[in-house]
Amino acid sequence: MLSRPKPGESEADLLRFQNQFLAARASPAVKVVKKADKRRGAGGSGDEERPPLQDSRDVVILEDFPDVLPALTPAPPKKSKFKNACVCFNDEDPEERLECQDRHITAVFSKIIERDTSTAAVTMPVPTGDPFPRAFHRSEIKNEVKVESGRKSIFAQKIAAKRAAEEAVTAPPAVETRHTHGRLAVPGAMCSPGSAEEEPLHSTKDGKPDDGVSTQRPHIITGEGLGSLESEREALAIHEENLQKLHSMTQEEILQEQRRLLVQLDPSLVAFLKSRHGVDEGQERREKPGPPEPGTESQHGAKETVKDFSVGGSGMEESVRTEKDTRMEITVDLPIKPQKEWIHMNNVEFEKLEWIKDLPHPRQKRTKKGMQARFSLKGELIPPDADLPTHLGLHHHGEEAERAGYSLQELFHLCRSQIIQQRTLALQVLGHVVQKAKAGEFASSLKGSVLRLLLDAGFLFLLRFSLDDTVDNVIAASVRALHALLVSPEDEEYLDQTFSWYQGMAVFPFTPNSEEEEEEEEEELTLMEKTPRKKSKDENKPDPDVARYDVIKGLLKTQFLHRLRYILEVVRPVPAVVLDILDILTRVARHSSEACSQLLACPRLIETIVREFLPIQWDPRVAEPGHLLTSLHGVACATAMKLIRVLASGGRNATARLLNKFELKSRLSRFIAEDPQDLPLCREEAIRLSTEAFRLWAVAAGYGQSCDLYRDLYPVLVKILQSLSHLLSDCQENPTFPLSIQRATAVVTLLTHVTQTAGCTAELQARLSSSGPGDGEQIPPPPVTWNQVSGLRPFLETSLRRSVQEISRLETWQALQPLTTTYIIYLGVYYSVCSQQPSLNPIDCLEEVERLTSEVLLPLLSQPAMHSMWDLLRPCSALCNPLSCSPAPESLPSIVSLSCTGGKPLMSLAGSKSPFPFLTALLFLINNVTHIHKGLVSKYTSVLDFKGLKDYLLQSWPTRPPSITPSSAWILRHEYHLQYFVLALAQKMAGTCPDYAQHASLHHCVAMALLSRLLPGSEHLAHELLLGLAFNPEFIPEGKTGGPEAADFSDILHLGTSTKLAQPGLVAAGFPKPRRGVLLGESYQHLPFIRACYLSLFVHLEPALARSQVAYQRRTYLVQSLLLPEVKGPILPSDWPFFPLISLYNKVTSAETRGAVLNSLPPDLVNTVTRNLQWVLLLETWRARVLQNISAAAKLARLMCVFLTGGDLFREGPVYCYTAALLALYCQPKVLDSLELDAPLPGLASFHDLYISVLEQFEGVSFGDPLFGVFVLLPLQRRFSVQLRLAVFGEHVSTLRALGVPLKQFPVPLERYTSPPEDNLNLLRQYFRTLVTGVLRHTWCPVLYAVAVAHVNSFIFSQDSTTQEADTARKSMLRKTWLLVDEVLKKHLLYYKVPNPESPMGIDLYEQLPPIRLKYLQMVTKKEPKENMQMSDPE
Repeated sequence: MLSRPKPGESEADLLRFQNQFLAARASPAVKVVKKADKRRGAGGSGDEERPPLQDSRDVVILEDFPDVLPALTPAPPKKSKFKNACVCFNDEDPEERLECQDRHITAVFSKIIERDTSTAAVTMPVPTGDPFPRAFHRSEIKNEVKVESGRKSIFAQKIAAKRAAEEAVTAPPAVETRHTHGRLAVPGAMCSPGSAEEEPLHSTKDGKPDDGVSTQRPHIITGEGLGSLESEREALAIHEENLQKLHSMTQEEILQEQRRLLVQLDPSLVAFLKSRHGVDEGQERREKPGPPEPGTESQHGAKETVKDFSVGGSGMEESVRTEKDTRMEITVDLPIKPQKEWIHMNNVEFEKLEWIKDLPHPRQKRTKKGMQARFSLKGELIPPDADLPTHLGLHHHGEEAERAGYSLQELFHLCRSQIIQQRTLALQVLGHVVQKAKAGEFASSLKGSVLRLLLDAGFLFLLRFSLDDTVDNVIAASVRALHALLVSPEDEEYLDQTFSWYQGMAVFPFTPNSEEEEEEEEEELTLMEKTPRKKSKDENKPDPDVARYDVIKGLLKTQFLHRLRYILEVVRPVPAVVLDILDILTRVARHSSEACSQLLACPRLIETIVREFLPIQWDPRVAEPGHLLTSLHGVACATAMKLIRVLASGGRNATARLLNKFELKSRLSRFIAEDPQDLPLCREEAIRLSTEAFRLWAVAAGYGQSCDLYRDLYPVLVKILQSLSHLLSDCQENPTFPLSIQRATAVVTLLTHVTQTAGCTAELQARLSSSGPGDGEQIPPPPVTWNQVSGLRPFLETSLRRSVQEISRLETWQALQPLTTTYIIYLGVYYSVCSQQPSLNPIDCLEEVERLTSEVLLPLLSQPAMHSMWDLLRPCSALCNPLSCSPAPESLPSIVSLSCTGGKPLMSLAGSKSPFPFLTALLFLINNVTHIHKGLVSKYTSVLDFKGLKDYLLQSWPTRPPSITPSSAWILRHEYHLQYFVLALAQKMAGTCPDYAQHASLHHCVAMALLSRLLPGSEHLAHELLLGLAFNPEFIPEGKTGGPEAADFSDILHLGTSTKLAQPGLVAAGFPKPRRGVLLGESYQHLPFIRACYLSLFVHLEPALARSQVAYQRRTYLVQSLLLPEVKGPILPSDWPFFPLISLYNKVTSAETRGAVLNSLPPDLVNTVTRNLQWVLLLETWRARVLQNISAAAKLARLMCVFLTGGDLFREGPVYCYTAALLALYCQPKVLDSLELDAPLPGLASFHDLYISVLEQFEGVSFGDPLFGVFVLLPLQRRFSVQLRLAVFGEHVSTLRALGVPLKQFPVPLERYTSPPEDNLNLLRQYFRTLVTGVLRHTWCPVLYAVAVAHVNSFIFSQDSTTQEADTARKSMLRKTWLLVDEVLKKHLLYYKVPNPESPMGIDLYEQLPPIRLKYLQMVTKKEPKENMQMSDPE
C-alpha cells in the first residue's frame, strides 16, 4: 500500500509516487460522482459528448470550468426558458424544422381580425387655418386619463389624454363654463400681474364671485397622489369646496387671508406654485386656441383686487414683473424674432437665444479698477476699450462677452480641450504671450509679472503634458511655447559674440541661486547636516517644488529628455520644431555640468542628433535655391553642432566622450576640410556650420584634446589664414561678411588654444622624462609641439598690421574689430608661452617684442581713434551705468537669463560700439610684452595718461556695483579683466617710472574696490592683487609724504575727530601713549607683515585658486571645465579688511562651543589682531572711501570681536592702542549719525545677541577698563533699541558697578543719551529703582548716572497727557522722590536742569525750582516744600 506524502518531500517525490500509483493500476480510494447539470437538459452531465483522450498522458480536466471569469457578486445561474421547448435532434431535417417554425407573410395576413367600431363615436376634425395638421408633442398633453387596467406606454397615455380632451370639447355643455384661476384659493398659484390682466377674475357687479362660475379642473390639486380611480372626482370636489368658501368671503377677507398665507408659506413653495400655475395656463391656452369669449372680461373691482394683492405680496410679484420685462426686452433685442408658424418654438428659451444678440459696446471710460488682461491670437495685449469686429475670432468666450481676446484662464482651459485645433491654437497663443512678455511689452500695461503668474498656475507642466500628445500639431505648438519660455535667442547671440573675447569661452552656468531655497527648507540644519543631504535633497522633493526654484532641474526630473529624444527619433517633426528642440537642449546644457551629464546619459539622444543632423553626406538638392526643406533629418545642421559645442564646454570628460564615442573627430574633419561654399547647403548655413565646427575644435583644444587633427588639417588652416587678407575687399560687397568674420575669429581662437597646448608640451615631456616608477601616473604630452605652431605668428601678425591700418575708417574698423581683437589675444598668448620654451633663444624673443612694440603697438596707441576709444570706456561701462546690465522686466529667478532680449544698447559693454574687448586684449598683450622685456615698460606710460581711462577709473571705483545677477555677472567679469590689466601695468610702472606717483592713490583705490568685486573664477586675479598691489608701499604714497604728521596735526586742530580718546587715562598702564601719526607710521612700516598675515588667512580659497590659476596661466592639460563656479556673490566680502579678526573670533567661539577654555593666546594670534587693526587704521585714515560700503554698525560689530576673542586680548599693548585709535575715528559726529544698529548686519543674526555677549564678557574680564566701557556705552544712545538699555538695567545690572568711564574722557556727547526724553515705562522704573537702591552711583558709573537722573527728572515733572498707568507712575515716583532720605540724590532728581560733561556730576542744577514745577510738586505732594533754598553742587 502506498504511503501518504510526508513533510519535507519535494515535487520530485510527489511525481514519483504518482508514477508508482499509475503503474500499479490500483483503484483510487475515492470515487468522484458527478451530478447532472440542469442547464444541459435532462440528458445528464453530457460526459458522452466529450471526445476521448488521444494518448495516455496524465491530463487534469476541470469539469464545467467556465471560459469567462465569474462575476464578483454571487448570483444564481441563469436558466434558459426556451431551451427545453426547442429540442434539436441529430436526425431531424432542417427544412422540415424551418417549415414548422417559420411563419410566412401569408400566414400573418390570413389571420387579420378587424376591430369593432360600431359603438365608437365619430367626430369631425377641428377646422384650422393651417395648411397642415398641427404637430403636437406629448409633453403638451396633460396626463389626466388614468388607465383602468393593463400597462400602457407614456405615449399611449398622452394620446388617450388628448382624445379625452377632444371629447370634452365636442360634448354638449350642461353648464356654461368660464375660465378662472385658482390663485384666490391657494396663494401659491397666483400669477404675475401681466397674466392677471389678460385673464382677470370673474365677478358680479357687486364685486363677489359669480355663483355659476366653475372650472374644468383645478390647477394645483390634481388628485394624482391619491392613487385611486376616483382621484379626479375627489380633486374636483375639493376645488368646488374652495370656490364655495370664496363665495362666502368678502373682498377684504380674501386679501387678508392671502397676506397671512404669504407670510406663513415658504418663499420657495410660493415660487413653485406660481411656476406650476404658469405651466397649466400655457397648456390650457394651447388646448383652446382662439380669442377669449366676450363674457370672460373682468370687471373693474376684480382688477383692483388683483393689483392690490400684487403690491402686498412681499416683493415677489415685482421680481416676476422684472423677469417678464427682461424677457420682453430680450425679445426686442433679438436680431431674429420668433414666429408663431415655427414648429416647436411656442416656448421661447430666451437664455439660449441671448447669445445671438449683438454684443454690447466695450466700456469706453477708463477706471481705476483693474481689468482682466485679454490677448489676441498673436499674443498681443488688447486694450479694454478696443472695439474689434467679431469676424476676427476673438469673442468666443463666456465672460466679458463684449471684450475681444482671451484671458490666460480661458487659454489654459482650451489647452485641455478634446478638439485638436483648440489645443493647438491655445498653446500657440500662450507661446506668443510668453515671447512678448519676455520682451517687456506688458511691463507698463499689466500689474505683476505674466511669466510668474503662468508658472505659478502650472504652465510649465501643462507644456510638459502637451509634449506627450500624439498629434504633431500639438507637439509642435508645445515645443514652440517651451522654446519661448526657456530660450532667449539674443542671449545665445551675445554669448557667441563674446566667445572669442579674452577668457570668453568660460561662462557662468545658468543655475539659479539656491540660497533662498536652502534658507527656506533647511533652516534647522547645521552645516554638517547639509553637506551629505544636499545631493539627495532634490530627489525627494516633488517636481513642482523643484521647478519653483529651478525650471530646468524640474523639467529634467520629468523624463523630459527622453520625450524630446522620442520626438526627434520617432515623430520626426518639421525643421522648425527640430531647430526649437535643439535650442532647448542647448539651453539645458548651459544649466550646469550635471545637466550635461544627463544629456549624455539619455539613451540614444546624442546618437540620434549626431546621426540625423550631423551626417557625413546628405542630399545635395538642399543647397538648390528655392528648394523647400520638408525635413531636417539627414541634413547637416549648425544648431546641432552648437549643441555639441556647448555640451563639450561642460567638462573635459564630456568632450572626450563626444569625440571618441560619437565619432565627432571625423565630422570635424569633414566640415573643416571643405570650404563653406563647397558644402551642399545654403551659403549662410554652410558658414555657420563651419564656424561651429571650429568653435567645437577650439573647446576641445582648450582641454588639450583633438590636437592631433592640427597636423592633419594644417594645410587647410594655412589656406584659411592666407585668405584672411581678402576679407577687407569683401567688406562692402558680400552680404555674408559678418558671418565670415565670425568664422575667421573662430579659426584664430582655435589657433590660440592650440598654441597654448603646444606651449605645455616641453613641460610635460620634461616631467615624463624625470619621473620615476613611484611617482604615479604622469600626464602624457600633447601630440603637437612648439615647432609646429611657431610658424603661424607671421601670418597673424601680418593680418594684424593690415587691420590696424583701417582704424581711421570707422565703419570698416567696427566690422573688423572682433577679428583684430582675436589677433591681439593670439599674439599675447604666443609671446607669453614663447618666453617659457627652453628651445628658444631669449634674445630672438626680445628682438621680436621690440619690433612689435615699435612697429605696431606704439603707432597704434598714437592714433587719434585710440583717444576716442578710451573716451568710450565710461559711457559703455556697466559699473558707471548699472542700468545697462539690469535684469529684464519679466526676469525670473528660476529661469536664468542674460537679459539680452531686444538687444543690448550700442553704447554698452556688449554693444557693437564697445571698446572693452579690444582694449582688454591690447592691455593683455602690453602686459605680456612688458613682462618679457622690462625695458619696454617706460614706453607704455602714455597708456595710463589717457584722459578717458583716468575719468573712467575715477567714476567706476567709488560707485556701488550692480547687484549680482546672471546678466550683470557675465558683463562685469569682462570689465574687471580690463581693470586688472590696467593695475598690472601700473604695478610694473610703480617702481620704474618716476612720474607714476601721481596715479598711485587712484590705482590703489581701484585695486581695493576690485578686490571686493571680483567674481568666482577670478581667484587668481584677486591673489595677484593681494600679492603685489594692495599692500605695496608704492601705492600708498601718504606714508612717505607726510601722511602721519598730517594726521597728528588734524587731531591737534580738532579737524574732524575727537581728541578725548588720546587722554592718558584710556591707555593701559605700562604702555607708551602713542599718537595716531605714530601708529600710522608703524603700520606703514609693517605693510609686508600685514600682507603675509592676510595671505595666510585665505587658505579656504586654495582649491578655487588652483582652478583659476590653471585657466589664467593657460595650462590646458589641467583644465577640467569651461563652466565657471556658480555665482552667489563676490569672492571676498565687502568687509574683507576685517577678515583676520572675524576668522579668529569664529575659531575662539567654536572652541568655546566644544568646551575648551582659552586662558591665554599665542603670540602669533596677538600679532594677527595687531596687523588687522593696523591695516584698518591705515585704510580709515588714508583710504576712507574704500570702506564706505561697510556700514558704521558693521565696523563697530567687527571691532567688538577684539573684546570677545580670548580673555584679556584687548589688554595687550598694541591691540589696546590701535583699538582706541579706531574708536576715536568711529566716534566722530558724522559716523555716529550714520550708526544704525537696528538694520540687519551681514554675518550677524542680530546686534542684540552680539551686545549681550559683550555685556557678559565685560562682566567677566573687563575690570572696569574704560576702553571696554566705551564700547558698552555706545549702543545705549537714546535713538537705539530700548531692549539694549533694558538688558543693562535688567539682567546685567551688575555692569553698572564697573562702567567707570570718566565724563571728561567719554567721546560721545551726553545729549545723544538724554534727548529725547525716555518714554518706556519699564525702563524708567528701572532707572528710578537703581538710583534709589544705590546700584547706580555717580562714583561707579558717572555717564549712566547723569543719563538716569535726566530721564527720571523729565518723567516726574512731565505734565503731558498720557495713559492712566503712566500718570500714576510718575506721580508715585515724584512722591517717593520727595520722601527720599538721600538728600543729594533728592536734589539731583528734583533740581536737574541740563547735562554738562564739564561739571563734576555731569549735570547742571536749578538754583530754585521754576514756578511751574514748584506748583506741580505742591499739588502732587499736597504740602509746602521745606524751603526754597539756593542749591549748590553736592559733593
